[in-house]
Amino acid sequence: MDFNLKRTAQITGLLLLSAAVTQIIYTALYASGGAVPRRLLWGTEAILFVMMAAFAGSALARTSKRHLAWSAITAAAILNVIQVGIGLTQFGPFFEAAGEVEALAPAAGSVVALSFMVYNAAKILLALALIDFGLGRRGSGSVWSGWICVLLGLTALVSNAASMAAGRDVFGGIPIAGGSGVVATVLLGLTLLTWPDQADRARS
Repeated sequence: MDFNLKRTAQITGLLLLSAAVTQIIYTALYASGGAVPRRLLWGTEAILFVMMAAFAGSALARTSKRHLAWSAITAAAILNVIQVGIGLTQFGPFFEAAGEVEALAPAAGSVVALSFMVYNAAKILLALALIDFGLGRRGSGSVWSGWICVLLGLTALVSNAASMAAGRDVFGGIPIAGGSGVVATVLLGLTLLTWPDQADRARS
């Protein structure tokens, strides 16, 4: 198979959509109080993000446009591998220890806080990528979809930046950062399935 730029972008888009699906499944199961297969879902996410880092990095090296977007996707994929790795390898031991020794509870909480900070940072990067792709559609026939990308990207960027800086309870428990981040991830994935689009080809 020839991994040209268009096919690489499409594969990256599919990986983003797949990662978003795992996050939606996890959230739905957690909210419903059902059993959550964390290792299966997080393990799948880790593999998706490892592959995403490779394909997005390849696109970054080959593209003549949207360098900011591709570098942001590559960095976000790497951060997500770290974030998922913290959940898979650290949550269990820390919370088990905290159950035995009450004084370790703050340490367990700090691991969760670190995980969410990395999560927010990755979502900021994906939102930035979506904004960059959206701005690239100005002056084309898809200008309205471009501004939608910019608007949703800004929402995800600002809300996740607020959560990272002020704590994940900054919105009073309303999942604005997480929800907007997942929406931005889905829209970014859909955008990549049709990239390079007419706007980029017209400027080539």
